[in-house]
Amino acid sequence: MAPVTVVPGGADRQESVAAALAAVPAGAEIILVHDAARALAPPELVESVAAAVRAGNDAVIPVLPVVDTVKEIGADGVVLGTVDRSALRAVQTPQGFRRAVLEAAHAASSDALTDDAGLVEKQGVPVACVPGHTHALKITTPFDLVVAEALLSGLSP
Repeated sequence: MAPVTVVPGGADRQESVAAALAAVPAGAEIILVHDAARALAPPELVESVAAAVRAGNDAVIPVLPVVDTVKEIGADGVVLGTVDRSALRAVQTPQGFRRAVLEAAHAASSDALTDDAGLVEKQGVPVACVPGHTHALKITTPFDLVVAEALLSGLSP
């Protein structure tokens, strides 16, 4: 079994990832950042992301097509328009990076972003995509927990 190091989290996601990154041994050249809320991400998804970084990409994210209609809403709550979803993707974790790229992105940005790929994008680094997995759902609501329990009990879609 691989050794485990517990690192206290920060005030936000970015501080937590930066603290974890500082604790990673110097020889690790590929870093995967994963949300605990995506506890059911299958091993093949993790390997797919890692393989894409090993293949030469500096940054890689797993994505799924957006299936819902997306509306842009104004401050007054009125629809401004319908967004073309054909080029939209929902992003999952783990997200994979060359260590130097992720460290540079964290050092250069103090913006609070929702994922590490956003930090890397701000540095002008291309972020490659691999297919995500429906089981890597983010478990944040009671409904999500019911879905996760169904998946764990073998009621897979």
